[in-house]
Amino acid sequence: MDADEHSAGPSNAIARHFQNLTVKVIQDGVGPITGSVPYAEARLSKALPATAGSIIDPDGVPLRDRASEAAIERVIDRLIKESVAAASTNGFVTGLGGFVAMPVTLPANIAGSLVINARLVGSIAYLRGYDISDPHVQTFIFLTTAGGTLASSLQGVGVKVGAKLTAQMIKAIPIAVIRKINAQVGFMLLAKYGTQRSAITLAKGIPIAGGLVGAGMDAALTALVGRAAKANFPASI
Repeated sequence: MDADEHSAGPSNAIARHFQNLTVKVIQDGVGPITGSVPYAEARLSKALPATAGSIIDPDGVPLRDRASEAAIERVIDRLIKESVAAASTNGFVTGLGGFVAMPVTLPANIAGSLVINARLVGSIAYLRGYDISDPHVQTFIFLTTAGGTLASSLQGVGVKVGAKLTAQMIKAIPIAVIRKINAQVGFMLLAKYGTQRSAITLAKGIPIAGGLVGAGMDAALTALVGRAAKANFPASI
């Protein structure tokens, strides 16, 4: 094994770990943080009149499927605002503790930022009608959590897209294309949450400013991720 292959080994492991952590977050949650579906449904239940009924009705139909499109869009905007606020709150991420065993030692705010953003993306995808347990959809969730856009990623693997993606177009993307994107998104997550933190590291030399810079960058990333999620997961109807 040459030096390049040796150095790539740990990076591959970390990239896969970021993907695995994202799946865990959206499906089951981590620590005190609930998964994307219960988070989205709980916020939707608070946004609707009491007459809308419980989160799951007697026939097993989730509230998402009984809410109007306008109500769902209001909740999506609320989720983004909540997540941006959480990303800027150091107490939120430090309260998560050691819920993930990272292959490398990373500051708590990096792991916390990934959790916040992954849950947000999963919630938006779910509310827009996507099955977040589908590996096809999960690839797009990885991509979006890294702040990427589906349109640019498709163009990057040679797929021509129009001015606006639709849910039907997304469902029709060939599995070979999905695999190409999936091979890249782990490293996109690694770049976003594992290596591009030099500004925060440098700013921490000034204790007060460092905290403000870190919180501000995390909040800005979450806002970007929220916008990307709305673009990458158009309404499925």
